Amino acid sequence: MQISIDFGKCCGAGQCVLAAPDVFDQRDEDGIVVLLDDNPPADQAENVAQAAAVCPAAVIQVKQ
Repeated sequence: MQISIDFGKCCGAGQCVLAAPDVFDQRDEDGIVVLLDDNPPADQAENVAQAAAVCPAAVIQVKQ
């Protein structure tokens, strides 16, 4: 799976971090998402899909 993020549209809600903390983090200064792994292992697929689904700004794109 490949993950891409539109960082310019991120609102810093942090829902992605709650759903997939091994894949996403947030910058301390403004809460914008940090992608820890743009090609995470298959065992993270469900968490990443959940993170994309709950993102209020819809900035996470996942390609299988």
